[in-house]
Amino acid sequence: MPKFYSALFIMSLIAPSVFAQSGPDYDQLYKKRFATLLANGGFLKEYSPTEVISGVANYQPLKSADKTILPQKIAQQITDYAKERNSSAVFIWKEGELQYKKFFGDTTDETLIVSKSLSKPLGAIAIGRAIKLGKIKSLNQAVADFIPQWKGMEKEDVRVKHLLNMHAGFLKQGYTLEPNHPLNTAYLSYEHEKVLINDYPLVDKPGRVFSYNNATADMVALVIESATGQRFAEFIGKEVFAKVGAQGGNLWVNREGGVAHSGCCKYLPAETYFRLALLLLNNGKFNNEQLLPTNYVEEMTKPSPDNPHMGLGVWLGQPYKERRGYTGKIKLGPQVLHSEPYIDESLYLFDGNANQVVYILPKHNMVIMRLGSAPPKDLEWDNSYLPNLVVNGLNTSVR
Repeated sequence: MPKFYSALFIMSLIAPSVFAQSGPDYDQLYKKRFATLLANGGFLKEYSPTEVISGVANYQPLKSADKTILPQKIAQQITDYAKERNSSAVFIWKEGELQYKKFFGDTTDETLIVSKSLSKPLGAIAIGRAIKLGKIKSLNQAVADFIPQWKGMEKEDVRVKHLLNMHAGFLKQGYTLEPNHPLNTAYLSYEHEKVLINDYPLVDKPGRVFSYNNATADMVALVIESATGQRFAEFIGKEVFAKVGAQGGNLWVNREGGVAHSGCCKYLPAETYFRLALLLLNNGKFNNEQLLPTNYVEEMTKPSPDNPHMGLGVWLGQPYKERRGYTGKIKLGPQVLHSEPYIDESLYLFDGNANQVVYILPKHNMVIMRLGSAPPKDLEWDNSYLPNLVVNGLNTSVR
């Protein structure tokens, strides 16, 4: 884990004029962001400023079963496991209804929960929706069609799908104390779109190497805005959330009226994340409307060339590996425990920091979600525990 540093020490590291073209206070504001990041182990305390994402006009919660098919013993095990591990919300969907829905602490249906990397599958869904609407030709379209500054450069070989499966060839996620390094400016800058377009380095030929990083995921917003002529928040609010009957929330923008971070840092109600998974479970259809191309979910769940656990914005349950990290072979960051293989071999998932997970189990026509804070250090999260517990419990109850 990164060391903790005093804010004064961190701010003394930062050279003046971080930005080529910045507002009168942006350099000082950047110093504060960078100081907060380092003082808190690589995380910001909050994501500000934010922009509103609209949702459906007449929101109706998902239907809960009058009588759950979950055995009482299994439901209690789920509650105990989730509560001990700092969960805020756990939902389980099967047979067309919520079989289990529980909030912990002060969380309610309206509570906005920070997404972390649960934003990445939303980015993939947004791309799919734009393809369905004819705004993007296909997953193989060149990103340079939307970022014309890349024309005639090596970056011209980056395809839309490479932004989703982390094979664009850009610099891998990392940690550095150098304040002007692209790893920091691409995340913290009040003009981070300029860093993404001009400064974030291409280190491998696009399409070959898995190179997980938040910068690549943030490029999705640039593509969507260029392709649709709408702000990223407007597009996902109208063309995704409203279409799946979900409530809206907020997303982080680099400055007031600025550019969205599409790879992280949205504040949304628990059920909104869950509805995105239901859309994928139904092969891109919601309320009899085909929102995504007919084969799009199949494409999302194909293993990528250099990482068999990565699809397009989603993680794949197979092949089995006991500990799996987000950054692939370089083993940076947490290595999430999988104590046993997933029973449902077709399982894929949204997986974000703090063990925020949404499991989609096509074989069992089921979705399971856990949102919340990171578990205590002495109670490690096991990614395979909840889905296997539920599947085993249901299988036992029908025998």
